[in-house]
Amino acid sequence: MPLLDPDSPEEPTTAAPPPQHPLDGFDLTPFTFSRRCWVDAAPDSVYRLISDVSLIETWSPSAAAVRYAPGDGPWAGARFSGRNRRDGREWVTDSEVVRADLGVAFAFVVGGAEDGIVRRGWSLHEQGRGSIVRQSWQLLRTDPVLGDTRADVEALRDHMADSAESTLLALAEWIADHRTR
Repeated sequence: MPLLDPDSPEEPTTAAPPPQHPLDGFDLTPFTFSRRCWVDAAPDSVYRLISDVSLIETWSPSAAAVRYAPGDGPWAGARFSGRNRRDGREWVTDSEVVRADLGVAFAFVVGGAEDGIVRRGWSLHEQGRGSIVRQSWQLLRTDPVLGDTRADVEALRDHMADSAESTLLALAEWIADHRTR
């Protein structure tokens, strides 16, 4: 609906459109990945570890102080926050759990299910005496916090892929050291 100019009530004017982000309309298809590894623990045991978000800093090189909101826990709809680190910068994120299936999968969306920026997930499959753990990452939408260019978003994806690999390897080593079964 046009706005009315206060000096001329009969003459409608239109408001300026909101500024567009340089990456609006950007094809997000290539901005997803998954990494996997085998761990020496049953899927239910691994699920209990990864769904306790406060433990992620034990394995992740880029996350710290991750905590569920008071009264929340590892179930769909639960919220948690955490500090992230990258390239000497640190910021806080708010996330919402969107999948919590014991021994099968755990996933959350950074920014919340309704208008989130990134979906991260874990899936678990029994293999032999242990499990295949798959960690996935998917960019859901662009946001100024991610950068203003395709190169910025590519660098973020590549950083997150490296972080996922490091996290999975650290998780596997931690499980081997602690013999969680």
